[in-house]
Amino acid sequence: MMSALQQVLQHLHAGRWVMAHDLVQKDNSELAAWLHGILHLQEGDLEDAENWYDRAHRHFRSRGSLQEELALFEQTLLQQHLL
Repeated sequence: MMSALQQVLQHLHAGRWVMAHDLVQKDNSELAAWLHGILHLQEGDLEDAENWYDRAHRHFRSRGSLQEELALFEQTLLQQHLL
């Protein structure tokens, strides 16, 4: 069974950003907050992205590119056996 965060990633990669955004808002975990921030990066909404990075206890100003952040997020899910 696919986790909610996996579903969010699937929507994000398919360009279904509204569906990804709607789904990620239902998860209150730090990982979801980070992914929520990544979604806002994708949308170009840096102010909201920074807010979600703060909620995830991640350093917004020292983040990587969008592609690097997605790869790091996916690697983190793999390490936690969530992907």
